[in-house]
Amino acid sequence: MNTVFSNGLTYRETINKAREQKISIGHFNISNLEALRGIVQAAVKLNVPVIIGVSEGERDFVGVKQTVALVKAYREQYNNHPIFLNADHTYSYERVKEAIDAGFDSAIIDGAKLPMDENILIAKKAVEYAKKIRETTGRDVIIEGEIGYIGTSSKILDEIPDGVTVTSVEEAKSFVAATGIDMLAPAVGNVHGILRSGVNPALRIDLIKQISEAMNMPLVLHGASGISSADLENASENGMTIVHYNTDLRIAFRDAVKNFLDKHPDEVAPYKILAPGVDAVQKVVEEKLKIMNRMN
Repeated sequence: MNTVFSNGLTYRETINKAREQKISIGHFNISNLEALRGIVQAAVKLNVPVIIGVSEGERDFVGVKQTVALVKAYREQYNNHPIFLNADHTYSYERVKEAIDAGFDSAIIDGAKLPMDENILIAKKAVEYAKKIRETTGRDVIIEGEIGYIGTSSKILDEIPDGVTVTSVEEAKSFVAATGIDMLAPAVGNVHGILRSGVNPALRIDLIKQISEAMNMPLVLHGASGISSADLENASENGMTIVHYNTDLRIAFRDAVKNFLDKHPDEVAPYKILAPGVDAVQKVVEEKLKIMNRMN
């Protein structure tokens, strides 16, 4: 059955409430326990919901069932705080099914690089499986679809990836109608990764507003690392209900650990080496969550 969290809401209700309030829920990717700990501590400290994301590669490293167990443990530790788990950027139906069966709360079926008809088919199949799970178990698994190419890698970039596009209102409407997805991730000037300059191109706030008004459903912004605070605030106010971060966290973690090792080259205890990474991730997540929840 659906879990009701300490905010008194289910996952879907939490998303819908954020959309009504014109704020965003922060989605932060992990590939280790340290990042998870930093993200959870930030969300609990600020008393706001958070979504933990794990891409296919990240799931392969951490473990699908292991990730579910870790998130469950943190929920229990913090009195059922609204910590949700998303199977980020999943490229096949089989891996969506794997994540759902393991206990993930949501999954994105990413067919953005496929021809539109193939993207529709794979997204529709994922939606149908989530519906089957809902009917047989009562678990309300949310399915997100993506249209428009924004690159694929959360890393430092020298230039905008080739082939980056934007999503039209017409494309969004036809895709949602054909698939029955619960949430849509459109391309609106965003890209995965962060430019070496540290500042990514401005978002198409006008397009976000147009798609949001036309679709009347939660929208998801991928590739938020490097986006200005002003753009993030405007995106939230105009329909972006969930905002994804990954590269910013990876850089903060790497730099903190490297700095510690530079100062303590003889240290060999992993928990001492990695602790600064936890603190660095928590600091970045707190900053982003304050912006998304209009706490500044």
